[in-house]
Amino acid sequence: MAAPPRKRSGGGRTTSLRGDTSESDKLESTTSWDALEWTKIEVPSKFPSNSRPDSRYVSHVKFDFLLEAEQVIVEGYGVVLVNTDEAGTLIVTNFRLIFLSEGTRNIIALGTIPLTTIEKFSKMVMKAQSAPRQFDKTPSRRLLQVIGKDMRIIVFGFRPKTKQRRAVFDALLRCTKPASLWDLYAFTSGPSKFKNSNPKERLLIEYFRLLGEGSFRPSMSMIENGSFTFSNDLWRISSINSNYAMCQSYPFALIVPKGISDEEVLQASSFRARCRLPVVSWCHPRSGAVLARSSQPLVGLMMNMRSNTDEKLVAALCTQLASVRGARRKLYIADARPRKNALANGAMGGGSESSSNYFQSEIVFFGIDNIHAMRDSLARLRDYLDTYGATSSDGMSSFLRHGGWTWGGGNLSSMSASVSTLGDSGWLIHVQNVLAGSAWIAARVALESASVLVHCSDGWDRTTQLVSLASLLLDPYYRTFTGFQALVEKDWLGFGHPFSDRIGMPTVSGSGNVPYELTRQTSTGSFSTSPMRQPSGSFTSQGPSSTHAQTSNNYSPIFMQWIDCVSQLLRMYPSAFEFSMVFLVDFLDCLLSCRFGNFFCNSEKERQECGVSEACGCLWAYLADLRASEGSSHVHYNFFYDPVKHADALLPPAAALAPTLWPQFHLRWACPSEAQAGELEAQFRKMAVKFSELQKEKEVAERKAKEITTTMESLSAELRNEKQLSNLAMNQAKRASKENEAIKRAVQSLGCNVHFSTTGDCTVGIESNPTEIPQKFINSSSKRDGTLQNDEKSDLSVSITVMADNVIPHNPIDRVCETLCPLRTQDGVCRWPDAGCAQLSSQFVGLKANFDAFDRLSIYDSYFQPEG
Repeated sequence: MAAPPRKRSGGGRTTSLRGDTSESDKLESTTSWDALEWTKIEVPSKFPSNSRPDSRYVSHVKFDFLLEAEQVIVEGYGVVLVNTDEAGTLIVTNFRLIFLSEGTRNIIALGTIPLTTIEKFSKMVMKAQSAPRQFDKTPSRRLLQVIGKDMRIIVFGFRPKTKQRRAVFDALLRCTKPASLWDLYAFTSGPSKFKNSNPKERLLIEYFRLLGEGSFRPSMSMIENGSFTFSNDLWRISSINSNYAMCQSYPFALIVPKGISDEEVLQASSFRARCRLPVVSWCHPRSGAVLARSSQPLVGLMMNMRSNTDEKLVAALCTQLASVRGARRKLYIADARPRKNALANGAMGGGSESSSNYFQSEIVFFGIDNIHAMRDSLARLRDYLDTYGATSSDGMSSFLRHGGWTWGGGNLSSMSASVSTLGDSGWLIHVQNVLAGSAWIAARVALESASVLVHCSDGWDRTTQLVSLASLLLDPYYRTFTGFQALVEKDWLGFGHPFSDRIGMPTVSGSGNVPYELTRQTSTGSFSTSPMRQPSGSFTSQGPSSTHAQTSNNYSPIFMQWIDCVSQLLRMYPSAFEFSMVFLVDFLDCLLSCRFGNFFCNSEKERQECGVSEACGCLWAYLADLRASEGSSHVHYNFFYDPVKHADALLPPAAALAPTLWPQFHLRWACPSEAQAGELEAQFRKMAVKFSELQKEKEVAERKAKEITTTMESLSAELRNEKQLSNLAMNQAKRASKENEAIKRAVQSLGCNVHFSTTGDCTVGIESNPTEIPQKFINSSSKRDGTLQNDEKSDLSVSITVMADNVIPHNPIDRVCETLCPLRTQDGVCRWPDAGCAQLSSQFVGLKANFDAFDRLSIYDSYFQPEG
């Protein structure tokens, strides 16, 4: 899997290797190799085994695609990736082998592989075929073949006499075979931001869930003082193996029957191979049926050895049925091996149980082959894909080999041979056997409420495959991201699947400093000898010393096969899993790359002793970070996931358990176009992303529409308020107009002329006798008192002033009014208009009004109406 690039603070040290150019080389033009530009520099003949190349040969180029703490060891220029006939730069770092395109400088995925993913590599020479009786002057091409654990075979071509291949080969030899576990890249890079929580706490979380105590949260103090021994009516968590004294390959905590004491557990362990006694791996939340696991019993060659405590422990797995009073459930003992293999193990002290010794039990053999058969089968499948793939390691497409069509064309014999080769690999048959055994176990638990005890020889390979896959079928929780992690950590990591041995990593057990055996594997250093594969030119290995295997004889793709089985179930039930096929591929790539420490060592005990969880990054945290970067639209999410539809167990019938090649993993290197078998899923994902974008745009538009609606409602409310204020002002204006008319009529009834100017001033003219002195009284509405002025005109102007009651008038006109008014009260208060003075002849030279008078004026508006 291509990890997200990170920029380093500084470029790693680099050994630049360029070939020399000879005159004869310039004349060659048969391939694209000769179009490369070469620059001659001095190259050291040999690098020290434990040191970097001399500083004279170090370039200071910075690469922004290097990961944190990743450093360049060797650079080879002008290298050709034979599979695709593409030229570029080959870089060896302390983490991976990187191939950069010559033109674009982009990383070519096919030629880029983590060092720990390399199963073996070898130096080879290709001699081009020449015409008969023609002296061949064409130099042989130097090749480096790299065989990966991830189904790829890649070949790099080097120019002769450049010593590039030797430098790259030596760098691979050092970097792919670290002296100890701590020399792996995961320890060099450290946890970074992908820190690992304590795996013991996560195991207890799963145990509590199985016992129905999911609300409890474990802590380190609980683990240290041993207070994690919870129990329910049937089962309990035992701390008998807390220091790994009873069984070094079992976890620190075990689920055992509640009626079995720790002393009996310890006694029973001595009757099983490697002390791996029967313990509970999963229990049904309603029926009480369990999946248990163990190793083979030590019954001996004559099959006559027995253990009372072992028989009691196994019998305790058959609890009473809740549906039938007093009846006990049936027990199936599933032996994953072929029957003949189980009998053969009796010669070494092992063997299988006898149903007569175990209460209400039935023995079933599944016939699954051992780790060596699986390793050979995968190697044959890999050779088949390379032979008949579109990008073969010899640089020829299967369509061009023999000058005819080897697949889908007219060469029927080629087609038959291809099908036969795929069948001969046996890989799909092995996958089908694991699927069928797991489905059978799940059906017994779900349909019969029976308990099943599963074991093989040691109980950590085939047993783990069957138990974990049956749990995946039975429990929908394990089909989620969180549950899948819990399942892998419980059944694979907790119960001691030897990942270091099976994947081919350094181990801390055994000899310690000798992590690898350079033994010959099924896939040899030369190309496949398939009858259909006859490449032009001959390939010759350069002796046994030129072929180096990174893996030991214990290497076997057991976990990869289990992931393949999960992918088959995901293909059959596309809506039952929260994760996608892409997640499974990325997960497997992360595991093989050894970039994270979760799957180091062979047991929980070894990982604890090495401090892996503290010193290395966490694979689960890395994958979770990838998903968090894009949310539910990330490719790891299965868009077809429907937890409601598959809320119960998955019980596939036997007819449906017909596996096919896993396109996303098996075909991605040999047939990259055809590997996109999930095209429908990809299209659906694009549509879902587009729909999500449209949904977000819709939500934004709805928010804007809501804001606009709220704004319009606010403006409408303000408009209504303005209308109310306007109506109120209109009413007040009408009232004021009526009052003005009333005052005008009242004043005119006194014989006065009233004039209202546009400035708001009011002038009242009162006509008088000619003998009187002409007076003119002018008042502005903005003044609070009036002034008496002499004028040359003969008319008399009277100013009407609105005054408060507490204001004492000082106007001379007011005094005239007070003197002449016969209706004035004794206290000197004017009674107009109640006094009726307006009905008398106008004999007054002035009038006085106050606020109360004007307020009352509107009340008696009818008083001033003209007589009809």
